[in-house]
Amino acid sequence: MHRLQSRTPLGAAAARSDTIGTLTIAEITDVALVSVSARNDQEPALRAALATAVGLDLPEVGQSATADDLSAFWTGPSQWMCAAPYEGGEVLCRQIKHHVGASASVVDQTDAWCRFDVSGAQVFDLFERLTKAPVRSMAPGAACRTGVEHLGVYLWCQSATHWAVIGPRSSAGSLHHALMAAARSIC
Repeated sequence: MHRLQSRTPLGAAAARSDTIGTLTIAEITDVALVSVSARNDQEPALRAALATAVGLDLPEVGQSATADDLSAFWTGPSQWMCAAPYEGGEVLCRQIKHHVGASASVVDQTDAWCRFDVSGAQVFDLFERLTKAPVRSMAPGAACRTGVEHLGVYLWCQSATHWAVIGPRSSAGSLHHALMAAARSIC
């Protein structure tokens, strides 16, 4: 019998958290991610289904929305990434699919992406070294797709001093290194 053990995106048994000066970079492993894409001409039905079932009004371009433990941010035309506390990505996927039916394609993304939460007084300085995103003008709830070094990531403003960076799991080490190097350059 195989003795498989789950690993974090950085390859450890437990999530990593680093503090450099006023900044904390924390690997987040307790959030499930699911992509939701409206099928052809079904966006109104999708929006209505999620609003009725869980009270979530899908956000517009560059924004996010939250209803209870479920959050969503816009990722493209008629596309969103949903996030909720981890019970198993397939659980969140099944729950959303149950609510939206044939109006959307719903795919578990939990193991495809990694998430680092960056918090502290100097987050703007850190992101200005890493990305062209207009972080100082992004209000809480704003989200955008941008580049960090050679990686395409989602940058999601949780509050003025707390941001989520969601990138490809296969490049978690590179993304973490970029965040750490930028933090060291300002602290």
